[in-house]
Amino acid sequence: MKAFVLKEPGIVGWFDAPEPVLTPYGAILRPVALAPCSSDVHTVFGGGSKKAPNLVLGHECVAQILETGELVQDFKPGEIVAVPAITPNWRDLGIQDGNFKHASAPFSGHQLGRSQPGTFSERFLIPDADTTLARIPEGVSIEQALMCVDVVTTGFTGAEFADIKFGDTVVVMGIGPIGLMAIEGARHLGAARIAAVGTRPVCVKLAREFGATDIISYKDGNVVEQVLAMTDGIGADSVIICGGGDEVFSQAIDMVRYGIGTVSNVNYFGGTGNLPFPKFSGGRGMAGKTIHTELAKGGRVRIERMMQMVRCGRISPEKLVTHCFEGLDRIEDALYLMRDKPQDLVKVMVRIDWK
Repeated sequence: MKAFVLKEPGIVGWFDAPEPVLTPYGAILRPVALAPCSSDVHTVFGGGSKKAPNLVLGHECVAQILETGELVQDFKPGEIVAVPAITPNWRDLGIQDGNFKHASAPFSGHQLGRSQPGTFSERFLIPDADTTLARIPEGVSIEQALMCVDVVTTGFTGAEFADIKFGDTVVVMGIGPIGLMAIEGARHLGAARIAAVGTRPVCVKLAREFGATDIISYKDGNVVEQVLAMTDGIGADSVIICGGGDEVFSQAIDMVRYGIGTVSNVNYFGGTGNLPFPKFSGGRGMAGKTIHTELAKGGRVRIERMMQMVRCGRISPEKLVTHCFEGLDRIEDALYLMRDKPQDLVKVMVRIDWK
């Protein structure tokens, strides 16, 4: 079976992978639309934990069901479904503790393309179809569903953990696809003023469309000072970190309010070591600033909720798709495009027609 894999750190290629083996609760699927993620870029080029040899990459996918296990009740072969990027083992006992993302082991909710073969292959397995696969509502396009499986839910997760109240001032740091959806999420949760930190023109344009009221650029001076100036020195009610290097973590703490401010991080910080924590703006440990570090929410119910937002016209995530390729063979081109980030790129989609 043809699959696009991580051969070794920094090296990708095609591999004749073993066929997936159907499980009683599972389903075997073939992709009809894929999107490489910045997380795939980090996995390949950014180091991190050791991965299995010839690990099949990919976790953003819309797919057709080919086979279902004997205990699957809600899905049948032939259906086109959204495959959530985050696929917790809903039968793990840790789920009963509410540990939906890290039950039994760190990042156990993020299995595809990490601890189990991902979606960049001719066929792949989802071990628990009924709790994981998401039914695409009528009127929701393939592009829209594909954006919901990771980008929308991750951006919205960042907004949800930012503790946004009606009338708040929110700063979104990094306005790639995740940050753009965090802007949408903040708007829907009631933020009045949303400042987007970023410079790429294509992203700035979309940030304004999705609800940003202010654009902050490092080219105009110190980002923290700009936020403090626009808030009369008080700071933002919430800061959502969606991109940037290690320095953005301390900047977020610098620019959020004392006492009731919240920093919500959904950004991936590669490598090892420590993130800086500023003593002064951290109140020397007593500033009363809340920090959340979150993996995206996933699973069937979550992604079906995201797609209902699309169906009802509340969000338009298809605007994120700026590039489209045809054929499974183009996934390598798409991955390098995500790595190189040309000025006109937000997200790239790869369509596969199996006829």
